[in-house]
Amino acid sequence: MPDKNRFLLNEFLPYQLAVLNDNVSKSIAQLYTERYHLSRAEWRVLAALGECPNMNSRELVTYTKLDKMQVSRAVVKLEKAGNLLRHDDEQDARNKRLCLSNTGHQLLKKIIPLVQAREDYLLEVLSDAELKQYQTLNARILSRAKLLTKNG
Repeated sequence: MPDKNRFLLNEFLPYQLAVLNDNVSKSIAQLYTERYHLSRAEWRVLAALGECPNMNSRELVTYTKLDKMQVSRAVVKLEKAGNLLRHDDEQDARNKRLCLSNTGHQLLKKIIPLVQAREDYLLEVLSDAELKQYQTLNARILSRAKLLTKNG
């Protein structure tokens, strides 16, 4: 049982999650950064649009958990590289809808097996039961965090 009178950063859940996130993200990012010169934000936007085409920038911000500037820069770079297309939003002329170009789809097809293999490598230290338990525990903590955020 942790001693509540003593605070150790490395035992603090938000810090542990940040360290885990940073290390896992860096280990995955090596693949698309070195081979395809994509930033983490560009990769997330590319993957998000591969999964959910025709989002606008606001929807991408929410979906990717990136800030507006990160999404904006990623969209500009992906469009400039020919990986992304903008088209008018039929319901709101002020907005643009975004989708992957054929080049973007081809790039995504190259990257997905690489990142999936890296994810498999990271997770192979867990048994099937441990992985299921991790996913369950993660979902429970996420649910509580969302509840706190909503209720203040």
